[in-house]
Amino acid sequence: MSTNLKIALRFLLFKRRAMLMTLSGIIFGVAFFILTQAQTSGFEQFFIQTILGTDGAIRIADREQETVASRTVSAEGGAKVDPLVLEMQRKYIEGIDYPSTLKATLAAFSEITGVAEVVRGSVKLESSRKTQDAQAFGINLAEFRRVSNLEGQIIAGSLGTFEKSPQGIIVGSELAVKASVKCGDVVTLTSGSTSQRFTVSAIFETGVGDIDKVRVIVHLGSVRSLLGRPFGASYLQVSTKDPDFAPELSARLARLLRHYASPWQKREKVWLEVFRALRFSSAITVSTIILVSALGMFNTLAMLVIEKTREIAILRSYGFSKRDVTSIFLWLGFVVIVAGSSLGCATGALLTMAAENIPLRIRGIFSTDHFIVNWDPNHYLAAVLTAVIVVSVAAIFPARRAARIEPGEIIRGASS
Repeated sequence: MSTNLKIALRFLLFKRRAMLMTLSGIIFGVAFFILTQAQTSGFEQFFIQTILGTDGAIRIADREQETVASRTVSAEGGAKVDPLVLEMQRKYIEGIDYPSTLKATLAAFSEITGVAEVVRGSVKLESSRKTQDAQAFGINLAEFRRVSNLEGQIIAGSLGTFEKSPQGIIVGSELAVKASVKCGDVVTLTSGSTSQRFTVSAIFETGVGDIDKVRVIVHLGSVRSLLGRPFGASYLQVSTKDPDFAPELSARLARLLRHYASPWQKREKVWLEVFRALRFSSAITVSTIILVSALGMFNTLAMLVIEKTREIAILRSYGFSKRDVTSIFLWLGFVVIVAGSSLGCATGALLTMAAENIPLRIRGIFSTDHFIVNWDPNHYLAAVLTAVIVVSVAAIFPARRAARIEPGEIIRGASS
């Protein structure tokens, strides 16, 4: 152990009560920083998983209608057209006329892991007790399994029953409550003048209220017959290897397929911005605990310089340089940083583990019955980095002040 570190530890023990208060503040500041980031990012990641498991990473829908602007862009020298102006001038024709052709093209992309054809339409769901407005989604179950988490969203019945029954349907949880239906019940779906009877094979819950209260899932062939749409599709739902890459891939697909392609980031832009704002605001709020603790440390070190002026002067007279004196006070800050960060990370991990088991029922944008946390090493790194920066700044100024003490002036002042 170096001499400077030994002296720093003696100074630390001289102000042990004040230093313990500072250390406690840093420990809890780091711990709460980790906890809040784990919670906010955990809910954000769970929301993203819900969206990807429900609506896919990319949705390819309406066909682009050729306009003067789009022809100009396609022609040589078309890059002069402003992209924003082009987007405003684009016109789209609802639906996809040749889904099989588009699916064959998408199969050539290595980034794409699955494509599902979906036919959607408004229907009336009539049970023996009530009639409710609903949205029928016609799917090919084998395709849809590759682009969604439908199997994990089933809360009653089974996909196996639905798969074996051509007239089976899967009903959203809130819609099932409103229509007073359960698995095995027979319901009637009506679109215009066409009605068909179906048996409820399963009930699903995504936690997204706008989906669970209106959506019914039907076999593709049955919904085509019900809606009178023997050809085409409403949209293609696409899953990708890397969902973060969806915006770039969507832009490429839109240009190639000449259809509107929307990534999940665009569809859920509002909620993603809300989660980012929560993470940022919680980080700022909790960082004030570390800042207040650092201010307390600054005050403690400043008082220590005043109270230990004579000892510092003696050290200088024994040959300690200004750099040595600065090193002593920086060692004080280093000890506090190491102890505070280490204990803070351990406390943060324990608090995060405890929060993960707290019961909390949430429905509306996703479905969970307990706190969701995200175990991300970056949270610990950010907390420690914040503590290092704030405490270092608090230690530097008293250290520089101590280094400016001249032994001759102090000793002469003391003798007089």
